[in-house]
Amino acid sequence: MQVIETAPIQLDPAFSNVWDELQYRGSVHVSTDAEALETALGGDPITFYCGFDPTAPSLHLGNLAQLIVMRRLQLAGHRPLALVGGSTGLIGDPKPTSERQLNERETVAEWVTYLGDQMLRFLSAEGDNPVQLVNNLDWTAPLSTVDFLREIGKHFRVGTMLKKDAVASRMESDEGISYAEFSYQVLQGMDFLELHRRYGCIMQTGGSDQWGNLTAGTELVRKAEGVHAHAIGTPLITDADGKKFGKSEGNAVWLDANLTTPYAMYQFWLNQDDAIVVQLLKSFTFLPSSRIDELARATADAPFRREAQKELAIQATSFIHGVEATQQAIDASQALFGSGDLTALDASTLAAAVASLDKHATATPDAPVLQLLQETGLVDTLSDARRAIAQGGVSVNNERIDDAAATLEGRLLHGRFAVLRRGKKTLAGIDTGV
Repeated sequence: MQVIETAPIQLDPAFSNVWDELQYRGSVHVSTDAEALETALGGDPITFYCGFDPTAPSLHLGNLAQLIVMRRLQLAGHRPLALVGGSTGLIGDPKPTSERQLNERETVAEWVTYLGDQMLRFLSAEGDNPVQLVNNLDWTAPLSTVDFLREIGKHFRVGTMLKKDAVASRMESDEGISYAEFSYQVLQGMDFLELHRRYGCIMQTGGSDQWGNLTAGTELVRKAEGVHAHAIGTPLITDADGKKFGKSEGNAVWLDANLTTPYAMYQFWLNQDDAIVVQLLKSFTFLPSSRIDELARATADAPFRREAQKELAIQATSFIHGVEATQQAIDASQALFGSGDLTALDASTLAAAVASLDKHATATPDAPVLQLLQETGLVDTLSDARRAIAQGGVSVNNERIDDAAATLEGRLLHGRFAVLRRGKKTLAGIDTGV
C-alpha cells in the first residue's frame, strides 16, 4: 500500500518575504503598487481580507486558490478576515453575459453558515493571528438607503463604474444590467471601508476577474479615510485549454465531499495535463520550491511516470479532505485496476469510484454478466462476451467469471456495486441502486 507523506503547512524557507513566495507561486496576476505591497507584507503584521459570496452551498476550486493565499499570508503573521457576503450574496456579482438568478433569503443565510464552516477548515483559528469570520450583512442591513447614498454613494463616479469590465460587457449586451447588479461594486467597496474602520484592514485579495470590485474598495478607503489601501488579484484557475473552472462554466470542483467526493477530487488532480501540473503544484500545495523543481524535471524527463500529478493529487486532496480520505481514494484507485482489495472500500468511496468510470450501467441485482458486458460496451456482441468469459478475461469485483450463465447475484459489494472488467484495464461500473 502506498504510504502518504504530506508537506507541512508552512512557508517556503527559500523566501524571506511572503510577497516573494506569492510571486514564485504565480499567485499575483495584478496588484496595486508592488513595491508598497512588498514593504507592507515584509514588515509588521497587517490585517487583510478576502470575500466569498454564498451563491452555492459550497466553496469551489477557485475559492480554494484564495484560501491558500490567505493561509500563506496568515503563516507570515498577517491577520486574515474571511468575509462571507450575506448581503452581496443577495444581489450577485455581475456576470459578463446575463443577470444572476436571485436566491431566497433563507437559502442565502443557510449557505453563509456552510461557507463559514468550510473556511475554518483551511484557515487557522488559533495562535496570535487567528482568522475572524465576518458577514457584510451585519453592516448593510441596518443602513438606510438615504444613508447609503449619502455616506457611500457620493464617493463613486458613474463614468468610472461604467468602465468596469463586467459592467461594460453587460451594457453592450441585449439584456443590459440591472441597477442592483450595477451597484454591487459599491457594496463591495463599502465592505473594505467598513473592515478598515472596524479592524484596521488595509489589503484585500481576490480573483483577477474581480479587479474592478477590488479597486472600488481601495479607492473608497482612499477617498473616505485618506489611507492608501492594497489589493492583490490572483490568476483565474483554468485547465490546459484555458477554460475556467467554476460553477458558471458548469465544471465546478466543489470542496464539499458530498458534491465532489474525495475520490473524484483525487482523480481530478491526478488527471491534470503536463503543461499545467507544475503551476498547480505551486498554487495548490505547500511543497517547497526545491521539491517542485524536482517534480518539474521529472515531468520533463519522464512524463509517462506522472510523478508530479501523483504528488499533486496527494498533497491537494490531503489539504482539502485529510490524509485518511486521500488514502481511501488511493486504495480505491488501486483496487479498481486489480492491485488492491475492492472489498475493503467503504460504500461512499466505492460509489464514487464506480461513478467515475467512463463505462457504467444500472442493473438489477440478478442481471446476467453476459448481458452487462454488452450493455456497458465492454464487448460488441453477446458472442464476444461468451468468448471473453471462455478465455478467462472477465471478472466481477476482481473475481474471475468462468460461467457464461453467471449473474451478479451474490457478487455485489455493499449489496449494490460491481466493477465489471474485461482484460486488465477495461472497466465498467455497475450500480443496482438497491
